[in-house]
Amino acid sequence: MAGENKKRPQTVIPTMSRVLPSGEIVELVYDAKSGRTRLAVGIDGEFSVEDAVGIDANAKLVPVSPENDLIKHGVLLLPSAPETFDSVAKLVADIEAYLYRYVDLSERFRRIAAYYVLLTWVYDAFNELPYLRLRGDFGSGKSRALLVIGSLCYKAFFASGASTVSPIFHLLDSLRGTLIVDEADFRFSDENAQLVKILNNGNTRGFPVLRTMLTPKREFVPRAFSVFSPKVIAMRHGFDDPALESRFITEDMGQRALRDDIPISLPDEQKGEALLLRNQLLSYRFAQLPTASIDPLLVDPDLSPRGNQIILPLLSLIDDEETRDEIAALAKGIERTEQVARSATVEAHVLDVLRSLLGDEATERVTVGDLTGALTERYGGEYERPLTSRYVGNIVRKRLHLPTYKSRGVYVIPKGLRGQVEILCKKYGLDAEA
Repeated sequence: MAGENKKRPQTVIPTMSRVLPSGEIVELVYDAKSGRTRLAVGIDGEFSVEDAVGIDANAKLVPVSPENDLIKHGVLLLPSAPETFDSVAKLVADIEAYLYRYVDLSERFRRIAAYYVLLTWVYDAFNELPYLRLRGDFGSGKSRALLVIGSLCYKAFFASGASTVSPIFHLLDSLRGTLIVDEADFRFSDENAQLVKILNNGNTRGFPVLRTMLTPKREFVPRAFSVFSPKVIAMRHGFDDPALESRFITEDMGQRALRDDIPISLPDEQKGEALLLRNQLLSYRFAQLPTASIDPLLVDPDLSPRGNQIILPLLSLIDDEETRDEIAALAKGIERTEQVARSATVEAHVLDVLRSLLGDEATERVTVGDLTGALTERYGGEYERPLTSRYVGNIVRKRLHLPTYKSRGVYVIPKGLRGQVEILCKKYGLDAEA
């Protein structure tokens, strides 16, 4: 009838995942047999599978098309439908058994990897994350391990060192899933630098990577890409940055003879087993995401604040005390290795000598020249070129961020910095002065 208000069509929003204001968790599922995508909806331990989910009178969520290239070509692995699991302990045991069948990992790392899989399914409840890494030479089994572990992770999408990094920024930002990277030792330094940006920013929420994008109008505009997500990578070597290295829980592959019962090629049933576990892990997400949180009682006083930040999300999901102890010991080992590397640097040498000079009550003031002379006497033999006051002064000011002031034509290091120097000495792995 003329003049009668027509009902506005609902806005249709293709959806991969979302948490609604009601607390309902919406996740995309894909049934490869029927070639159909739907939306699984879970809340309070209950779940259903829907063709669409209304969010208000004007909008509804619909599943991303099964014709999406990532889904169609198996780059993105999804559950087919939520399935119930007996208990978290049984789910972890089933994941461990699956890993044991298809890849040769140390018992400790296999257990850690099983809990890391759980973490990927509730990672968005936390603000910091560790990464998982398989490291080894060609033929060590790291790619197999990556595939087997990655096939269980939340919204896992696979990339390789042959890929360019640019799509990874977009996929991390849009999918908010688990990044799986094989051969992460990129051939070209620029690509490697881009991956390092992702890894440096991607373990802490709220640190997007800024990139310049070209608009259809040929204008360059900045855009922030969220890269916070779990990541599992395989590589032959390590990264030069000790701070980046500290983010990884690493298994060194190829350190022992391969078990005889490991299949040379993955059998067809492996994909079915992985799908069943992903379906149960989807139910785990529905059940655990609303209550997942950091357990402050697990803070380890023997670890640095940063070390605690990285491992606490994983520890907070683990009920087994032995596994918690193993992960904490692993984190401490990483920090010790980091400190040993730092203790051999010129910064550590400067701090070691400066601590001695500042602690000498008979010394009225410490000049950069005094420091240079004492440094040359104690460590000069370890350097190919003579140490100069200008070089040492730059280390004090620019690398150690300790202030100096000019007095009577020379630069002086304030004696009041002794406490700050002691803190830096601990950071650089130098034992307390005798």
